[in-house]
Amino acid sequence: MKSAVETLNPTRVRLTVEVPFEELKPSLDAAYKKINQQVTVPGFRKGKIPARVIDQRFGRGAVLEEAVNDALPKFYTEAVNEGELNPLGQPEVDITELKDNELLAFTAEVDVRPTVEIPDYSGIEVTVDSVEVSDEDIDKAVEQLRDRFATTSAVERAAAEGDIVVVDLEAKVEGEVLEDGVANGVNYTIGSGELLEGIDEAVTGLEAGGSATFTSELKGGSAKGKEAEVSVKVSEVKARELPELDDDFAQLASEFDTLEELRGDTRGRLERSKKFDQATQAQEKVLDALLELVEVPIPEKLLEDEIQTRKHNLEHHQLGQMGLTLDAYLEMQEKTADEFEAELKEQAEKGIKTQFVLDELVNKEKLSVGQEELTEHLMRRAQSSGMSPDQFAQAVVEGGQVPMLVGEVARGKALAVVVEAAKVVDDKGETVDLDDDEDETGETVEVTSEEPAAEESDNEAEKAAEADKGGDKAEG
Repeated sequence: MKSAVETLNPTRVRLTVEVPFEELKPSLDAAYKKINQQVTVPGFRKGKIPARVIDQRFGRGAVLEEAVNDALPKFYTEAVNEGELNPLGQPEVDITELKDNELLAFTAEVDVRPTVEIPDYSGIEVTVDSVEVSDEDIDKAVEQLRDRFATTSAVERAAAEGDIVVVDLEAKVEGEVLEDGVANGVNYTIGSGELLEGIDEAVTGLEAGGSATFTSELKGGSAKGKEAEVSVKVSEVKARELPELDDDFAQLASEFDTLEELRGDTRGRLERSKKFDQATQAQEKVLDALLELVEVPIPEKLLEDEIQTRKHNLEHHQLGQMGLTLDAYLEMQEKTADEFEAELKEQAEKGIKTQFVLDELVNKEKLSVGQEELTEHLMRRAQSSGMSPDQFAQAVVEGGQVPMLVGEVARGKALAVVVEAAKVVDDKGETVDLDDDEDETGETVEVTSEEPAAEESDNEAEKAAEADKGGDKAEG
């Protein structure tokens, strides 16, 4: 077999392959054997039909077609290996010549990984937020905890901000009560802004049994976007009572005996959380700085697949779980379809570029992934997916996603190398040491990269578990 490689552009090549006919013999023998098992000819036992009879009865062309289809993947793979190529996706194959007993010739166009030159990244410098926990931060956190332990009790007075009112609602549009415009026994906290615009003013000052009307633009339902006349009747007013901020509250809401101990623990948790956020911010900014230094051509087909995969995941997984359509999502985000498509393309390009650059770094730095590292990563991914480690591991194996997880860990280690070499300072000019940063669970912060959605790294294993099947498109 002879092969040659023609570079069409930085991310696409054309292979030209010529195969002497004798190298097709194993596939020809297999073709005759396969046809033998599929057909019957009077006078011959099944599986014992001579080749010349098959040629006469069914045509030599059918045998050649079967043999070529069987042999092409093998010869294509040999040509790829001979050319030391890293193909992405499936090739477009064209048989240019097939002479019986003489020659098979074909071409194969395929996208390939671009050559990525990693520059000196030791000069990268980024600025991140400083870690500061103020008394106000602690007060806010303790107040949120206190709010969770609030109690309610019915009161015989006019409703005021912060009270909970139980209301019956009826919405009319053009004098007609909407079928989906009636709701009874709704609990609403005055001032929360969780219901209709104008309801706060309408119910404030009403006692149990009081009623009022107001106009409001409906945010959903059959008359979404229309002005409606809404009648509201208050059946009950309930006051929220917060526990006193004292040692008794600390014992009620935590494992601590005093309020001072609770506040001290709150400060520690907030500091750990902000350090984790600081480390995440550092890795994101270092990654952006690294990508700015590298020129990476992106295969068009891979980019198209990446964009479609991201869009599909958003529509059918993330938004689908929330009961939202893409149009509703865009309306909430106040974005046009063109703006959404542009952002999606930008994110897809960054995701692919990130993978190519970090994969090259893995090779350059000769990074490897140990079993313990892979297990720890799998445990974290299982936790974020809501699956048990055993379920997640089984789904990963059955879906053929182990190489994908290994790639994630390796890229994370590659980015960690760059972060370690970079100079990270906070907004006060102080050097930030990320080595000892820990997240809220006490684990060392894991530096990971943004993954191309073409790998569907965030939900591939979960989907594999659901469908009992699982692809790294960027790996081909």
